[in-house]
Amino acid sequence: MRVISRKALREFWEIHATAQTGLLLWYQRITENDFQTFNALRQIFPSADLVSNFTVFNIGGNKFRLITHIDYAYQLVFIRAVLTHAEYDKENWKNDDWFKNS
Repeated sequence: MRVISRKALREFWEIHATAQTGLLLWYQRITENDFQTFNALRQIFPSADLVSNFTVFNIGGNKFRLITHIDYAYQLVFIRAVLTHAEYDKENWKNDDWFKNS
């Protein structure tokens, strides 16, 4: 899969250095695979969750959250936010124009 964009990951780990290893591991695993479905993705990322039309990954032992929108047909992963767990819990990320309330 192709990630749009790795820059968001780098900018986050420049502020939160402890996230770097987990984000790089996630990036390696996501780009080395061609997931066709969410269930296939869960084989590699068992803690991934669907929240409406977003896929949320736990990073760094659940200290960080990576919020993505995945287009399986085009093999694209759009990074919408990288947050600390506390930032995630505030749910401001749901104000993203791409987020669809179910």
